[in-house]
Amino acid sequence: MEQRIRRLNEIGIALSAERNQSRLLEKILSSARELTAADAGTLYLLDADTQLLRFALVQNDQLGIYLGGPGQPGVELFQPIPMSVAGDETREPLVVVWSVLNKQTVRIRDAYDPTEFDFSGTRAFDAQSGYRSHSFLTVPLINHEGEVFAALQLINKRADADQIQPFSDTDQELAESLASQAAVALTNQRLIDEMKGLFDSFTRVLATAIDKKSPHTGNHCRRVPDATLFLAEAVSASDHPAVRDFVMTEADFYELRTAAWLHDCGKVVTPHHVMEKSRKLETVFDRIELVAARVEILLRDLEIQALRQQLEGGQQHTLQLNAQREQLIDDLTFLRRTNVGAEFVTDDDLQRIASIAEYRWIDAAGIEQGLLTEDELKNLSVRRGTLNAEERQIMNDHMVATLEMLEQLPFPRHLRRVPEYAGCHHERMDGKGYPRGLRREQMSIPARIMGIADVFEALTAKERPYKEPMKLSQALAIMGRMAEEGHLDPDLFAVFVDERVYERYAAIHLAPEQIDLPDLAHLNGLKSVVKKDAAE
Repeated sequence: MEQRIRRLNEIGIALSAERNQSRLLEKILSSARELTAADAGTLYLLDADTQLLRFALVQNDQLGIYLGGPGQPGVELFQPIPMSVAGDETREPLVVVWSVLNKQTVRIRDAYDPTEFDFSGTRAFDAQSGYRSHSFLTVPLINHEGEVFAALQLINKRADADQIQPFSDTDQELAESLASQAAVALTNQRLIDEMKGLFDSFTRVLATAIDKKSPHTGNHCRRVPDATLFLAEAVSASDHPAVRDFVMTEADFYELRTAAWLHDCGKVVTPHHVMEKSRKLETVFDRIELVAARVEILLRDLEIQALRQQLEGGQQHTLQLNAQREQLIDDLTFLRRTNVGAEFVTDDDLQRIASIAEYRWIDAAGIEQGLLTEDELKNLSVRRGTLNAEERQIMNDHMVATLEMLEQLPFPRHLRRVPEYAGCHHERMDGKGYPRGLRREQMSIPARIMGIADVFEALTAKERPYKEPMKLSQALAIMGRMAEEGHLDPDLFAVFVDERVYERYAAIHLAPEQIDLPDLAHLNGLKSVVKKDAAE
Protein backbone atom coordinates (compact mmCIF):
# COMPACT_ATOMS: atom_id res chain seq x y z
CA MET A 1 0.00 0.00 0.00
CA GLU A 2 2.84 2.35 0.84
CA GLN A 3 4.39 1.66 -2.55
CA ARG A 4 1.07 2.32 -4.30
CA ILE A 5 0.62 5.64 -2.47
CA ARG A 6 4.20 6.63 -3.32
CA ARG A 7 3.50 5.72 -6.91
CA LEU A 8 0.28 7.76 -6.82
CA ASN A 9 2.28 10.81 -5.69
CA GLU A 10 4.80 10.28 -8.47
CA ILE A 11 2.00 10.03 -11.00
CA GLY A 12 0.38 13.22 -9.66
CA ILE A 13 3.65 15.12 -10.11
CA ALA A 14 4.03 13.74 -13.64
CA LEU A 15 0.47 14.73 -14.56
CA SER A 16 1.03 18.29 -13.32
CA ALA A 17 4.16 18.63 -15.44
CA GLU A 18 2.65 17.30 -18.70
CA ARG A 19 1.66 19.97 -21.25
CA ASN A 20 0.68 17.79 -24.20
CA GLN A 21 -2.98 16.80 -23.93
CA SER A 22 -2.63 13.55 -25.85
CA ARG A 23 0.22 12.39 -23.62
CA LEU A 24 -1.63 13.63 -20.52
CA LEU A 25 -4.72 11.59 -21.33
CA GLU A 26 -2.59 8.52 -22.01
CA LYS A 27 -0.80 8.95 -18.67
CA ILE A 28 -4.09 9.23 -16.80
CA LEU A 29 -5.53 6.01 -18.17
CA SER A 30 -2.29 4.00 -18.06
CA SER A 31 -1.57 5.17 -14.51
CA ALA A 32 -5.08 4.32 -13.31
CA ARG A 33 -4.73 0.83 -14.78
CA GLU A 34 -1.31 0.46 -13.18
CA LEU A 35 -2.53 1.46 -9.69
CA THR A 36 -5.55 -0.85 -9.82
CA ALA A 37 -4.02 -3.69 -11.87
CA ALA A 38 -6.77 -3.27 -14.49
CA ASP A 39 -6.42 -5.30 -17.68
CA ALA A 40 -8.36 -2.76 -19.74
CA GLY A 41 -9.75 0.73 -19.52
CA THR A 42 -11.46 3.57 -21.33
CA LEU A 43 -11.21 7.34 -20.89
CA TYR A 44 -14.26 9.34 -21.97
CA LEU A 45 -14.52 13.10 -22.50
CA LEU A 46 -17.91 14.83 -22.18
CA ASP A 47 -18.84 17.23 -24.98
CA ALA A 48 -20.79 19.89 -23.11
CA ASP A 49 -22.42 21.25 -26.27
CA THR A 50 -23.75 17.96 -27.64
CA GLN A 51 -24.02 16.10 -24.33
CA LEU A 52 -22.16 13.16 -25.82
CA LEU A 53 -19.53 11.05 -24.10
CA ARG A 54 -16.75 10.64 -26.62
CA PHE A 55 -14.12 7.92 -26.47
CA ALA A 56 -10.70 9.51 -25.96
CA LEU A 57 -8.62 6.40 -25.19
CA VAL A 58 -9.23 2.65 -25.26
CA GLN A 59 -6.69 0.17 -23.89
CA ASN A 60 -6.86 -3.61 -23.48
CA ASP A 61 -3.78 -5.67 -22.70
CA GLN A 62 -5.32 -9.07 -23.37
CA LEU A 63 -6.58 -8.07 -26.82
CA GLY A 64 -3.60 -5.84 -27.59
CA ILE A 65 -5.81 -2.83 -28.24
CA TYR A 66 -4.33 0.64 -27.75
CA LEU A 67 -6.31 3.39 -29.41
CA GLY A 68 -6.21 7.17 -29.12
CA GLY A 69 -2.77 7.63 -27.55
CA PRO A 70 0.30 9.35 -29.03
CA GLY A 71 1.34 7.56 -32.20
CA GLN A 72 -1.59 5.14 -31.96
CA PRO A 73 -4.67 4.66 -34.17
CA GLY A 74 -7.71 6.79 -33.40
CA VAL A 75 -10.92 5.77 -31.71
CA GLU A 76 -13.27 6.57 -34.60
CA LEU A 77 -14.56 2.99 -34.53
CA PHE A 78 -16.41 3.72 -31.27
CA GLN A 79 -19.53 5.87 -31.58
CA PRO A 80 -20.14 8.62 -28.98
CA ILE A 81 -22.53 7.76 -26.17
CA PRO A 82 -25.59 10.01 -25.65
CA MET A 83 -26.25 11.03 -22.08
CA SER A 84 -29.94 10.15 -22.45
CA VAL A 85 -32.19 8.10 -24.71
CA ALA A 86 -35.01 10.30 -25.97
CA GLY A 87 -38.48 8.81 -25.47
CA ASP A 88 -37.25 5.76 -23.54
CA GLU A 89 -37.00 6.67 -19.86
CA THR A 90 -37.52 3.02 -18.80
CA ARG A 91 -34.31 1.84 -20.47
CA GLU A 92 -31.53 0.88 -18.08
CA PRO A 93 -28.65 3.39 -18.27
CA LEU A 94 -25.10 2.61 -19.19
CA VAL A 95 -22.92 2.54 -16.13
CA VAL A 96 -20.65 5.33 -17.38
CA VAL A 97 -23.67 7.55 -18.13
CA TRP A 98 -25.11 6.97 -14.66
CA SER A 99 -21.73 7.72 -13.08
CA VAL A 100 -21.42 11.02 -14.96
CA LEU A 101 -24.99 12.15 -14.33
CA ASN A 102 -24.84 11.29 -10.63
CA LYS A 103 -21.19 12.30 -10.07
CA GLN A 104 -20.58 9.01 -8.27
CA THR A 105 -18.13 6.16 -8.60
CA VAL A 106 -19.63 2.78 -9.55
CA ARG A 107 -18.10 -0.65 -8.84
CA ILE A 108 -19.45 -3.75 -10.56
CA ARG A 109 -18.32 -7.24 -9.53
CA ASP A 110 -19.36 -8.91 -12.78
CA ALA A 111 -21.01 -7.38 -15.83
CA TYR A 112 -22.89 -10.63 -16.42
CA ASP A 113 -24.60 -10.58 -13.05
CA PRO A 114 -28.03 -8.92 -12.89
CA THR A 115 -27.63 -5.16 -12.31
CA GLU A 116 -29.60 -1.98 -12.84
CA PHE A 117 -27.25 -1.05 -15.71
CA ASP A 118 -27.28 -1.85 -19.42
CA PHE A 119 -24.30 -4.06 -20.35
CA SER A 120 -25.69 -5.23 -23.69
CA GLY A 121 -22.98 -3.36 -25.59
CA THR A 122 -20.28 -4.90 -23.43
CA ARG A 123 -21.63 -8.38 -24.00
CA ALA A 124 -21.85 -7.78 -27.75
CA PHE A 125 -18.20 -6.66 -27.76
CA ASP A 126 -17.22 -9.76 -25.79
CA ALA A 127 -19.07 -12.03 -28.20
CA GLN A 128 -17.34 -10.47 -31.17
CA SER A 129 -13.83 -10.27 -29.71
CA GLY A 130 -13.72 -13.35 -27.47
CA TYR A 131 -13.03 -11.17 -24.44
CA ARG A 132 -14.77 -11.71 -21.09
CA SER A 133 -15.62 -8.54 -19.16
CA HIS A 134 -15.95 -9.12 -15.44
CA SER A 135 -15.28 -6.34 -12.93
CA PHE A 136 -15.85 -2.66 -13.61
CA LEU A 137 -14.73 0.51 -11.79
CA THR A 138 -16.14 3.75 -13.23
CA VAL A 139 -14.99 7.10 -11.81
CA PRO A 140 -16.24 10.57 -12.90
CA LEU A 141 -13.71 13.40 -13.28
CA ILE A 142 -15.04 16.61 -11.71
CA ASN A 143 -13.55 20.06 -12.32
CA HIS A 144 -13.17 23.00 -9.92
CA GLU A 145 -16.69 24.20 -10.76
CA GLY A 146 -18.21 20.88 -9.70
CA GLU A 147 -18.97 19.81 -13.25
CA VAL A 148 -18.20 16.36 -14.65
CA PHE A 149 -16.20 16.67 -17.85
CA ALA A 150 -14.72 13.17 -18.21
CA ALA A 151 -14.98 9.64 -16.93
CA LEU A 152 -12.53 6.84 -16.28
CA GLN A 153 -13.68 3.23 -16.67
CA LEU A 154 -11.41 0.37 -15.60
CA ILE A 155 -12.16 -3.24 -16.48
CA ASN A 156 -11.03 -6.61 -15.06
CA LYS A 157 -8.72 -6.29 -12.09
CA ARG A 158 -6.05 -8.98 -12.50
CA ALA A 159 -4.83 -10.83 -9.42
CA ASP A 160 -2.41 -12.69 -11.68
CA ALA A 161 -2.08 -13.63 -15.33
CA ASP A 162 -5.14 -15.86 -15.28
CA GLN A 163 -7.37 -14.71 -12.43
CA ILE A 164 -9.81 -11.78 -12.53
CA GLN A 165 -11.21 -10.33 -9.30
CA PRO A 166 -13.44 -7.41 -8.27
CA PHE A 167 -11.97 -3.99 -7.65
CA SER A 168 -11.48 -3.33 -3.93
CA ASP A 169 -12.22 -0.36 -1.69
CA THR A 170 -8.53 0.52 -1.87
CA ASP A 171 -8.63 0.38 -5.66
CA GLN A 172 -11.58 2.75 -5.62
CA GLU A 173 -9.83 5.17 -3.25
CA LEU A 174 -6.68 5.17 -5.37
CA ALA A 175 -8.65 5.58 -8.59
CA GLU A 176 -10.70 8.43 -7.12
CA SER A 177 -7.56 10.13 -5.84
CA LEU A 178 -5.94 9.79 -9.24
CA ALA A 179 -9.13 11.04 -10.91
CA SER A 180 -9.04 14.12 -8.68
CA GLN A 181 -5.45 14.86 -9.61
CA ALA A 182 -6.19 14.12 -13.25
CA ALA A 183 -9.16 16.51 -13.15
CA VAL A 184 -6.92 19.27 -11.83
CA ALA A 185 -4.29 18.59 -14.51
CA LEU A 186 -6.85 18.43 -17.34
CA THR A 187 -8.72 21.49 -16.08
CA ASN A 188 -5.51 23.49 -15.80
CA GLN A 189 -4.52 22.48 -19.29
CA ARG A 190 -7.96 23.28 -20.63
CA LEU A 191 -7.90 26.70 -18.95
CA ILE A 192 -4.43 27.36 -20.34
CA ASP A 193 -5.55 26.29 -23.81
CA GLU A 194 -8.69 28.41 -23.56
CA MET A 195 -6.73 31.45 -22.41
CA LYS A 196 -4.22 30.89 -25.20
CA GLY A 197 -7.06 30.54 -27.69
CA LEU A 198 -8.67 33.71 -26.36
CA PHE A 199 -5.38 35.62 -26.56
CA ASP A 200 -4.64 34.35 -30.07
CA SER A 201 -8.14 35.27 -31.20
CA PHE A 202 -7.78 38.73 -29.67
CA THR A 203 -4.53 39.40 -31.51
CA ARG A 204 -6.13 38.33 -34.79
CA VAL A 205 -9.26 40.38 -34.17
CA LEU A 206 -7.11 43.43 -33.48
CA ALA A 207 -5.06 42.83 -36.61
CA THR A 208 -8.22 42.36 -38.66
CA ALA A 209 -9.67 45.60 -37.28
CA ILE A 210 -6.52 47.47 -38.31
CA ASP A 211 -6.63 45.94 -41.78
CA LYS A 212 -10.30 46.87 -42.14
CA LYS A 213 -9.55 50.41 -40.98
CA SER A 214 -7.62 50.91 -44.20
CA PRO A 215 -8.60 49.00 -47.36
CA HIS A 216 -5.40 50.31 -48.91
CA THR A 217 -3.34 48.21 -46.50
CA GLY A 218 -5.89 45.43 -46.27
CA ASN A 219 -4.57 42.07 -45.10
CA HIS A 220 -1.14 43.52 -44.31
CA CYS A 221 -1.40 42.39 -40.68
CA ARG A 222 -2.47 38.94 -41.89
CA ARG A 223 0.31 38.49 -44.44
CA VAL A 224 3.26 39.76 -42.40
CA PRO A 225 3.02 36.82 -39.95
CA ASP A 226 3.35 34.38 -42.87
CA ALA A 227 6.37 36.16 -44.32
CA THR A 228 7.92 36.42 -40.85
CA LEU A 229 7.46 32.76 -39.93
CA PHE A 230 8.60 31.53 -43.36
CA LEU A 231 11.87 33.45 -43.03
CA ALA A 232 12.29 32.48 -39.36
CA GLU A 233 11.98 28.80 -40.23
CA ALA A 234 14.53 29.19 -43.01
CA VAL A 235 16.97 31.08 -40.76
CA SER A 236 16.59 28.55 -37.95
CA ALA A 237 17.49 25.73 -40.36
CA SER A 238 20.17 27.62 -42.31
CA ASP A 239 23.89 26.85 -42.33
CA HIS A 240 24.74 30.45 -43.25
CA PRO A 241 27.76 31.45 -41.12
CA ALA A 242 25.99 34.42 -39.51
CA VAL A 243 23.03 32.36 -38.25
CA ARG A 244 24.45 28.84 -38.06
CA ASP A 245 24.10 28.78 -34.26
CA PHE A 246 20.65 30.37 -34.23
CA VAL A 247 17.87 27.83 -33.59
CA MET A 248 14.27 28.56 -32.67
CA THR A 249 12.07 26.28 -30.58
CA GLU A 250 8.33 25.82 -30.96
CA ALA A 251 7.85 28.34 -28.13
CA ASP A 252 10.14 30.82 -29.92
CA PHE A 253 8.08 30.53 -33.10
CA TYR A 254 4.88 31.13 -31.15
CA GLU A 255 6.34 34.23 -29.54
CA LEU A 256 7.47 35.60 -32.91
CA ARG A 257 4.12 34.77 -34.51
CA THR A 258 2.33 36.68 -31.76
CA ALA A 259 4.60 39.68 -32.29
CA ALA A 260 3.97 39.56 -36.03
CA TRP A 261 0.22 39.69 -35.52
CA LEU A 262 0.62 42.67 -33.16
CA HIS A 263 3.35 44.52 -35.05
CA ASP A 264 1.05 47.33 -36.24
CA CYS A 265 -1.37 47.47 -33.28
CA GLY A 266 -0.44 51.12 -32.74
CA LYS A 267 -2.30 52.02 -35.92
CA VAL A 268 -5.54 51.93 -33.95
CA VAL A 269 -4.64 55.49 -32.86
CA THR A 270 -3.52 56.67 -36.31
CA PRO A 271 -6.09 59.10 -37.80
CA HIS A 272 -8.19 57.49 -40.50
CA HIS A 273 -7.59 60.28 -43.03
CA VAL A 274 -3.83 59.77 -42.76
CA MET A 275 -3.97 55.99 -43.15
CA GLU A 276 -6.39 56.35 -46.07
CA LYS A 277 -4.55 59.15 -47.85
CA SER A 278 -4.21 57.65 -51.32
CA ARG A 279 -3.73 61.03 -53.07
CA LYS A 280 -1.60 63.99 -52.05
CA LEU A 281 -4.56 66.37 -51.83
CA GLU A 282 -6.87 63.90 -50.14
CA THR A 283 -8.46 64.80 -46.80
CA VAL A 284 -12.14 63.98 -46.36
CA PHE A 285 -12.23 64.13 -50.17
CA ASP A 286 -9.67 64.62 -52.93
CA ARG A 287 -9.09 68.36 -53.24
CA ILE A 288 -7.75 68.01 -56.76
CA GLU A 289 -11.36 68.55 -57.83
CA LEU A 290 -11.31 71.97 -56.17
CA VAL A 291 -8.21 72.79 -58.20
CA ALA A 292 -9.96 71.50 -61.32
CA ALA A 293 -12.94 73.76 -60.58
CA ARG A 294 -10.64 76.80 -60.36
CA VAL A 295 -9.04 75.82 -63.65
CA GLU A 296 -12.54 75.62 -65.13
CA ILE A 297 -13.14 79.18 -63.96
CA LEU A 298 -9.91 80.32 -65.63
CA LEU A 299 -10.88 78.45 -68.81
CA ARG A 300 -14.29 80.11 -68.72
CA ASP A 301 -12.67 83.52 -68.36
CA LEU A 302 -10.38 82.76 -71.29
CA GLU A 303 -13.38 81.67 -73.36
CA ILE A 304 -15.13 84.95 -72.60
CA GLN A 305 -12.02 86.93 -73.55
CA ALA A 306 -11.71 84.96 -76.78
CA LEU A 307 -15.32 85.69 -77.74
CA ARG A 308 -14.81 89.38 -77.05
CA GLN A 309 -11.67 89.44 -79.16
CA GLN A 310 -13.49 87.77 -82.02
CA LEU A 311 -16.20 90.42 -81.87
CA GLU A 312 -13.52 93.10 -81.94
CA GLY A 313 -11.57 91.35 -84.71
CA GLY A 314 -8.45 90.65 -82.63
CA GLN A 315 -7.47 87.35 -84.22
CA GLN A 316 -3.85 87.43 -82.98
CA HIS A 317 -4.92 87.86 -79.37
CA THR A 318 -7.41 85.01 -79.81
CA LEU A 319 -4.59 82.66 -80.77
CA GLN A 320 -2.72 83.64 -77.61
CA LEU A 321 -5.80 82.88 -75.53
CA ASN A 322 -6.11 79.45 -77.18
CA ALA A 323 -2.47 78.75 -76.30
CA GLN A 324 -3.14 79.73 -72.70
CA ARG A 325 -6.17 77.46 -72.69
CA GLU A 326 -4.11 74.48 -73.89
CA GLN A 327 -1.47 75.25 -71.27
CA LEU A 328 -4.06 75.25 -68.48
CA ILE A 329 -5.44 71.90 -69.58
CA ASP A 330 -1.92 70.45 -69.71
CA ASP A 331 -1.13 71.90 -66.26
CA LEU A 332 -4.25 70.30 -64.76
CA THR A 333 -3.29 66.96 -66.30
CA PHE A 334 0.16 67.35 -64.76
CA LEU A 335 -1.31 68.16 -61.33
CA ARG A 336 -3.64 65.16 -61.47
CA ARG A 337 -0.67 62.91 -62.27
CA THR A 338 1.43 64.47 -59.52
CA ASN A 339 -1.44 64.09 -57.06
CA VAL A 340 -1.36 60.29 -57.43
CA GLY A 341 2.07 60.09 -55.79
CA ALA A 342 3.22 57.12 -57.84
CA GLU A 343 6.17 58.92 -59.42
CA PHE A 344 9.13 60.68 -57.85
CA VAL A 345 8.80 64.48 -58.03
CA THR A 346 11.87 66.08 -59.61
CA ASP A 347 13.25 69.61 -59.09
CA ASP A 348 11.76 70.63 -62.45
CA ASP A 349 8.39 69.31 -61.30
CA LEU A 350 8.62 71.36 -58.11
CA GLN A 351 9.34 74.51 -60.12
CA ARG A 352 6.37 73.84 -62.37
CA ILE A 353 4.05 73.25 -59.41
CA ALA A 354 5.24 76.52 -57.84
CA SER A 355 4.61 78.38 -61.12
CA ILE A 356 1.11 76.94 -61.46
CA ALA A 357 0.38 77.99 -57.86
CA GLU A 358 0.94 81.61 -58.94
CA TYR A 359 -1.89 81.56 -61.49
CA ARG A 360 -4.58 84.02 -60.41
CA TRP A 361 -8.33 83.47 -60.35
CA ILE A 362 -11.31 85.47 -59.00
CA ASP A 363 -13.51 83.77 -56.39
CA ALA A 364 -17.26 84.29 -55.85
CA ALA A 365 -16.53 87.24 -53.55
CA GLY A 366 -14.54 88.94 -56.29
CA ILE A 367 -11.22 88.38 -54.50
CA GLU A 368 -8.18 87.42 -56.55
CA GLN A 369 -6.34 84.37 -55.24
CA GLY A 370 -3.60 81.98 -56.25
CA LEU A 371 -4.65 78.81 -58.07
CA LEU A 372 -3.18 76.65 -55.27
CA THR A 373 -3.44 77.32 -51.56
CA GLU A 374 -0.33 77.13 -49.41
CA ASP A 375 -1.42 73.73 -48.04
CA GLU A 376 -2.16 72.37 -51.53
CA LEU A 377 1.23 73.54 -52.75
CA LYS A 378 2.95 71.83 -49.82
CA ASN A 379 1.14 68.52 -50.38
CA LEU A 380 1.60 68.45 -54.16
CA SER A 381 5.33 69.13 -53.60
CA VAL A 382 5.80 65.87 -51.66
CA ARG A 383 8.59 64.14 -53.57
CA ARG A 384 7.61 60.53 -52.93
CA GLY A 385 4.29 58.96 -51.93
CA THR A 386 1.26 60.90 -50.74
CA LEU A 387 2.11 61.93 -47.17
CA ASN A 388 3.65 65.26 -46.25
CA ALA A 389 6.26 65.53 -43.50
CA GLU A 390 3.73 66.03 -40.70
CA GLU A 391 1.56 63.15 -41.86
CA ARG A 392 4.61 60.94 -42.30
CA GLN A 393 5.53 61.62 -38.69
CA ILE A 394 1.98 60.73 -37.62
CA MET A 395 2.32 57.43 -39.46
CA ASN A 396 5.74 56.82 -37.94
CA ASP A 397 4.29 57.48 -34.51
CA HIS A 398 2.24 54.30 -34.83
CA MET A 399 5.42 52.51 -33.79
CA VAL A 400 5.66 54.63 -30.66
CA ALA A 401 2.04 53.76 -29.92
CA THR A 402 2.73 50.08 -30.63
CA LEU A 403 5.57 50.00 -28.12
CA GLU A 404 3.61 51.94 -25.50
CA MET A 405 0.64 49.60 -25.86
CA LEU A 406 2.65 46.36 -25.80
CA GLU A 407 4.95 47.43 -22.99
CA GLN A 408 1.92 48.04 -20.79
CA LEU A 409 0.66 44.48 -21.25
CA PRO A 410 1.74 41.96 -18.59
CA PHE A 411 3.06 39.38 -21.05
CA PRO A 412 3.94 36.03 -19.47
CA ARG A 413 7.53 34.95 -19.48
CA HIS A 414 7.31 33.00 -22.72
CA LEU A 415 6.03 36.12 -24.53
CA ARG A 416 8.22 38.75 -22.86
CA ARG A 417 10.04 39.61 -26.12
CA VAL A 418 6.88 40.40 -28.10
CA PRO A 419 7.26 44.20 -27.62
CA GLU A 420 10.85 44.10 -28.87
CA TYR A 421 10.06 42.01 -31.93
CA ALA A 422 6.95 44.00 -32.84
CA GLY A 423 8.51 47.37 -32.12
CA CYS A 424 11.63 47.02 -34.26
CA HIS A 425 10.31 46.31 -37.76
CA HIS A 426 10.93 49.94 -38.84
CA GLU A 427 14.44 50.13 -37.38
CA ARG A 428 17.44 50.10 -39.73
CA MET A 429 20.76 48.33 -39.50
CA ASP A 430 22.59 51.68 -39.68
CA GLY A 431 20.60 53.22 -36.82
CA LYS A 432 18.60 55.61 -39.01
CA GLY A 433 15.25 53.92 -38.47
CA TYR A 434 12.51 54.60 -35.94
CA PRO A 435 11.17 54.77 -33.30
CA ARG A 436 14.38 54.30 -31.27
CA GLY A 437 17.12 54.51 -33.87
CA LEU A 438 18.58 51.11 -32.96
CA ARG A 439 21.54 49.67 -34.83
CA ARG A 440 21.92 46.10 -36.06
CA GLU A 441 23.83 44.87 -33.03
CA GLN A 442 21.14 46.27 -30.73
CA MET A 443 18.41 44.15 -32.29
CA SER A 444 17.73 40.45 -32.01
CA ILE A 445 17.61 38.21 -35.07
CA PRO A 446 13.81 37.75 -34.85
CA ALA A 447 13.33 41.52 -34.78
CA ARG A 448 15.49 41.89 -37.89
CA ILE A 449 13.57 39.05 -39.54
CA MET A 450 10.32 40.93 -39.05
CA GLY A 451 11.83 44.03 -40.68
CA ILE A 452 12.51 42.08 -43.88
CA ALA A 453 9.07 40.49 -43.82
CA ASP A 454 7.35 43.85 -43.40
CA VAL A 455 9.22 45.42 -46.32
CA PHE A 456 8.64 42.46 -48.63
CA GLU A 457 4.90 42.43 -47.92
CA ALA A 458 4.60 46.18 -48.47
CA LEU A 459 6.45 46.02 -51.80
CA THR A 460 4.36 43.17 -53.19
CA ALA A 461 0.98 44.21 -51.73
CA LYS A 462 -1.83 44.43 -54.27
CA GLU A 463 -4.10 46.92 -52.50
CA ARG A 464 -1.94 50.08 -52.57
CA PRO A 465 -3.70 52.62 -54.88
CA TYR A 466 -0.56 54.70 -55.44
CA LYS A 467 1.50 51.90 -56.97
CA GLU A 468 1.20 48.78 -59.06
CA PRO A 469 1.89 45.49 -57.21
CA MET A 470 5.54 44.66 -57.77
CA LYS A 471 6.86 41.52 -59.36
CA LEU A 472 9.26 39.39 -57.38
CA SER A 473 12.25 40.53 -59.43
CA GLN A 474 11.52 44.21 -58.77
CA ALA A 475 10.82 43.69 -55.06
CA LEU A 476 14.04 41.70 -54.55
CA ALA A 477 16.05 44.29 -56.45
CA ILE A 478 14.77 47.05 -54.18
CA MET A 479 15.38 44.96 -51.07
CA GLY A 480 18.90 44.22 -52.29
CA ARG A 481 19.63 47.94 -52.51
CA MET A 482 18.11 48.42 -49.06
CA ALA A 483 20.46 45.75 -47.70
CA GLU A 484 23.43 47.53 -49.27
CA GLU A 485 22.31 50.89 -47.89
CA GLY A 486 22.08 49.65 -44.31
CA HIS A 487 18.32 49.40 -44.14
CA LEU A 488 17.90 45.60 -44.07
CA ASP A 489 20.11 42.91 -42.55
CA PRO A 490 22.24 41.58 -45.45
CA ASP A 491 22.77 38.13 -43.89
CA LEU A 492 19.07 37.56 -43.31
CA PHE A 493 18.31 38.91 -46.77
CA ALA A 494 20.78 36.35 -48.13
CA VAL A 495 18.88 33.55 -46.39
CA PHE A 496 15.61 35.01 -47.69
CA VAL A 497 16.98 34.73 -51.22
CA ASP A 498 19.07 31.56 -50.97
CA GLU A 499 16.30 29.53 -49.34
CA ARG A 500 13.70 30.90 -51.80
CA VAL A 501 11.49 32.15 -48.98
CA TYR A 502 9.94 34.60 -51.44
CA GLU A 503 8.70 31.69 -53.58
CA ARG A 504 6.93 30.06 -50.64
CA TYR A 505 5.21 33.35 -49.82
CA ALA A 506 4.40 34.12 -53.45
CA ALA A 507 2.66 30.78 -53.95
CA ILE A 508 0.11 31.80 -51.30
CA HIS A 509 -0.25 35.56 -51.52
CA LEU A 510 0.87 36.92 -54.91
CA ALA A 511 -1.04 37.13 -58.16
CA PRO A 512 0.31 34.95 -61.01
CA GLU A 513 1.46 38.00 -62.98
CA GLN A 514 3.70 39.03 -60.06
CA ILE A 515 5.62 35.76 -59.98
CA ASP A 516 8.57 35.98 -62.34
CA LEU A 517 12.14 34.67 -62.26
CA PRO A 518 14.52 37.08 -60.49
CA ASP A 519 18.10 37.30 -61.74
CA LEU A 520 19.72 36.07 -58.53
CA ALA A 521 23.23 36.06 -60.02
CA HIS A 522 23.19 39.85 -60.32
CA LEU A 523 21.05 40.73 -57.31
CA ASN A 524 22.35 43.58 -55.14
CA GLY A 525 22.92 43.08 -51.45
CA LEU A 526 24.52 39.63 -51.75
CA LYS A 527 28.16 40.52 -52.39
CA SER A 528 29.42 38.83 -49.23
CA VAL A 529 27.26 35.77 -49.64
CA VAL A 530 27.82 32.63 -51.65
CA LYS A 531 24.73 32.44 -53.86
CA LYS A 532 23.08 29.06 -54.29
CA ASP A 533 22.02 27.89 -57.72
CA ALA A 534 23.07 31.18 -59.29
CA ALA A 535 23.44 29.52 -62.64
CA GLU A 536 19.79 28.40 -62.75
